[in-house]
Amino acid sequence: MKTILAIIACIAFVGISAVHAQTSTPVVDQRQANQRARIRDGAATGELTAGETAKARSDQRKIRRTERRAKADGEVTPSESARLQRKQNKASRSLRRNKNDAQTRP
Repeated sequence: MKTILAIIACIAFVGISAVHAQTSTPVVDQRQANQRARIRDGAATGELTAGETAKARSDQRKIRRTERRAKADGEVTPSESARLQRKQNKASRSLRRNKNDAQTRP
């Protein structure tokens, strides 16, 4: 009886781990954290104007919303993952351009 319960517990643990692995997006989460830090630093140093900072934060909110929608069905498909990566690439390029343009906060 104990053996059967142990086997069932192991199967349940593996099943839960598999579901978590399918909905886990550590690369996306790490990039989000990096970009939040870049935005914070750019705003603090004056490299980003108020409008640029607001736009960058808006881009990050849109990426988080896309990530939540991708995870909603319990699995992040390769196409959803690619969509997230494209959005992050676009936001990163925009942030880099805005931080390195000639505009500074007065």
